[in-house]
Amino acid sequence: MPVDVEGWQPCSDGSLLRNDPLGGTAGFGERWFLVEIDGAWGSHAILQSRMDGALATRLVSRVERAGIRPLAIRRTGRRADERRAQTVWRWALVDSRPGRESVLWGQVDAPEALLEVPLDGSVGEPSGEPVLCVCTHARHDQCCAVKGRPIVQALAHEHPELTWECSHLGGDRFAATMVILPEGLLYGRVPVADASGLVTRYRAGLVDARYLRGRTALSNVAQAAEGFAREATGDERIAAFTVVSESMTVDDGWMVTLDHDGAGVTVELGTALSEPLYSTCNATLAMRVREFVLRSIAFGPSAGRAQEKSP
Repeated sequence: MPVDVEGWQPCSDGSLLRNDPLGGTAGFGERWFLVEIDGAWGSHAILQSRMDGALATRLVSRVERAGIRPLAIRRTGRRADERRAQTVWRWALVDSRPGRESVLWGQVDAPEALLEVPLDGSVGEPSGEPVLCVCTHARHDQCCAVKGRPIVQALAHEHPELTWECSHLGGDRFAATMVILPEGLLYGRVPVADASGLVTRYRAGLVDARYLRGRTALSNVAQAAEGFAREATGDERIAAFTVVSESMTVDDGWMVTLDHDGAGVTVELGTALSEPLYSTCNATLAMRVREFVLRSIAFGPSAGRAQEKSP
């Protein structure tokens, strides 16, 4: 329940000082529909943009009904007159599900045509390149812009064709936040000095566990379990772990079974409530949030015959 506390600071600064856990905090997104919208964004980027409001509502509803997460994107560093002159609306259909990762790009000459884009992956130009989306959504939260813009500028300098500003990714207190698609690797608290390194590691098939919040196609529980498994093994390969099963325990915890190169890893999780915190810069009440706690982790040829190690 809400707890009223005194004092205020930017939400990402407070999160950094508290060292809020990153693991298991990535917002869900198995599939994504990216749409290029130049110009200013309101608190809801697509609904409050230069796109007609009724059209935007139809587009978002259509995408969400298909179980796809919509995301507004735009190039960084463009002048206002360049943004107003937008005549082409690029889109991307992204699948982040493990084993099905893909990116399809297309474009239309009018925003109305976005309503006709098939969402089943039957059209679009396949791309083998990653999509780097950095949240700079100032109207949603000031931390997204203050922390995100230096990151997107640094990445755009080295990877101009791959880098986009994007709308809200979730977890404002973890700014700067960015996602590498198609795998849906959602990162938080990314420092400028390490932004390019995330791309270098990605191309080598690795994550950077220091900043990884989780893979968006997984549940928060599975994200946390994978994070603890990475910490225990030191394995930072993107596809090192596969979720075999997850279930609740009788004491309101979770048991997650992972496959790790054919061997079983069983992770038992509990939860704890944080101290009262402001999760966004716009929050007026401090609230306690759920955090995952490692109870035990077990390794072995199969999860059922593993030897248990306590944290």
